[in-house]
Amino acid sequence: MQHHRRTRTTLAATTALAVVGILGACSSSDGASSDGASGDAAGGTYTWWDPYPQHDGSSDWEARVQACGEDAGVTIERTAYDTTALTNQALLSAQEGTSPDVILIDNPAVSTLADTGMLTTVDEFGLDTSAIDQNLLDAGVVDGEAYGIPIGANTLSLYYNADVLSDAGVDPASITDWDSLTAALAQVTDAGHKGITFAGIGTEEGSFQFLPWFWGSGADLTDLSSPEAVEALELWKGWLDEGYAPNTVINNSQNTVWEEFLTGDFAFAENGTWQVNSAAEAEFETGLVQLPGKHGGVAPAPTGGEFIVAPVQEDAARYDVTRQIVECMTTPEGFVETATTFAYYVPPTAEGQEQLLAENPDLEPWVEAVQSAKGRTSDGLGNDYPLISEALWTAVQNALSGAATPQEALEAAQADAEAATS
Repeated sequence: MQHHRRTRTTLAATTALAVVGILGACSSSDGASSDGASGDAAGGTYTWWDPYPQHDGSSDWEARVQACGEDAGVTIERTAYDTTALTNQALLSAQEGTSPDVILIDNPAVSTLADTGMLTTVDEFGLDTSAIDQNLLDAGVVDGEAYGIPIGANTLSLYYNADVLSDAGVDPASITDWDSLTAALAQVTDAGHKGITFAGIGTEEGSFQFLPWFWGSGADLTDLSSPEAVEALELWKGWLDEGYAPNTVINNSQNTVWEEFLTGDFAFAENGTWQVNSAAEAEFETGLVQLPGKHGGVAPAPTGGEFIVAPVQEDAARYDVTRQIVECMTTPEGFVETATTFAYYVPPTAEGQEQLLAENPDLEPWVEAVQSAKGRTSDGLGNDYPLISEALWTAVQNALSGAATPQEALEAAQADAEAATS
């Protein structure tokens, strides 16, 4: 098959984009694992890079990867990096001509790698993506071409403390839009409890947690200062001003949010699929409501999770085995196995989601949330997303701290985004 080489940007430019910090839903431990090196991919050895250094050579994930190599009749040499380090290492390897055969990469980074010309498209590689949910596949689409397959997705929702809501007389089923959520927060705080905690930190995590409210207002990332965007930031700022959310949210990471929620003091916490097991083990009963849109319905939350991509190789004869490895990871059964290994990713296909729910019906709200979710680089943003996101999280910081009004903060953000992406 023919693999076209696309126009390359300079490594310095692409690396600058990568280090903006496109960490999304969940974070990995720093450092590379010792369970594989990129090494020589000759003969029966195929190289695999992923962002999971917390899963070492004895882990279920390692066994899963190796099983796909065995099915293809080869040995997989796996190397794990911190998420940002992986993007930078991938860019460097492309420049040096030492790209691995397979990379699992955080979904916003797909466009960064694709822009250098280092990735095959799924069409060039002969992969069928017809069963993949389009809203999830879109995170890896650049200029109309898909450059990988999501191995699963996670996203955000609203956890609640059932004991706190019961004491305050709040029915979680009544929370269907912004007004009903704010009314619930008023009831909770009037009853002597704390309202809601979320991550407003000045990093990608802050943008990640703000986006459901931003998109739920009807705003678009191409216009950060629209009236709808201002309404979303006014919502968060209003919760702080009314005492419904603590001032700590300005510096909260998603991990800090969860630590606050587990104290049992808060009615609500915005957090992700990756806290399912922790929520089940909490010292109080927990539940889940969907993040509401301003006027109702489920707000689009950003997708987290990785794409499996195949870098361009000088030896095109390698592609057949690489395709077998990728296909092993992306069967319906493979998606479910990945989902449960990472507790929990939601499979990106209807068939995979059905199998997951057959095994764990309690995950139905998360499947619904993922079905309503949206890729951060969707809408054709591509490499512009990290620059827009930085402007957005800066605006959130300035508004929550009182350094600017939401209107002023977002007007400045739009000007900064336009200057950065022009």
